[in-house]
Parts: sequence; C-alpha cells; structure tokens
Amino acid sequence: MQTWAVQDAKSRFSEFLDACLAKGPQIVTRRGAEAAVLVPVDVWRRLQAAAKPSLKDLLLSDAGRGDLVLPERGQARRRRVQEVL
Repeated sequence: MQTWAVQDAKSRFSEFLDACLAKGPQIVTRRGAEAAVLVPVDVWRRLQAAAKPSLKDLLLSDAGRGDLVLPERGQARRRRVQEVL
C-alpha cells in the first residue's frame, strides 16, 4: 500500500484514485499519522459483507429474542434498618 500525505491526496486526487483502482488500498496520513484508507468499491463491499452484524441489526433480529430465564429467589436475609432519632 502506498502512503499519501493529506495535502498530496487533495491536490492530486485523480492520481490518488487511479492508484487505488490500479494498485489497491491507499493510506492517507495527517501530520505523519495514518488517518484513513481509500479502497476500491468491490473491496469495500466484500468487507461489509464479511463484517459482523451491527448492534442495530442484532436488536432488530429475532435471533436474540426468547424467554428470559430468571433464577429462583433465595432466602436472602434483609438487614435491619436502624431508626435515627
């Protein structure tokens, strides 16, 4: 993967995009630290298809729904409350 400074990626965007399509993912750095990656759309779709379901998908699915099993209540002792005068 080739690394591009953000100012180079902005000023030479067409070249940046062509490199992504021809050579694969391209890394963008900001102040020397990796900040983002430009990937071809087919790679992005493959990654999205392989990703785990989102929290929203899990909450909306029927897979996690079922009866909630609660343990039997025990004979726990309650503490005494002392009156303050």
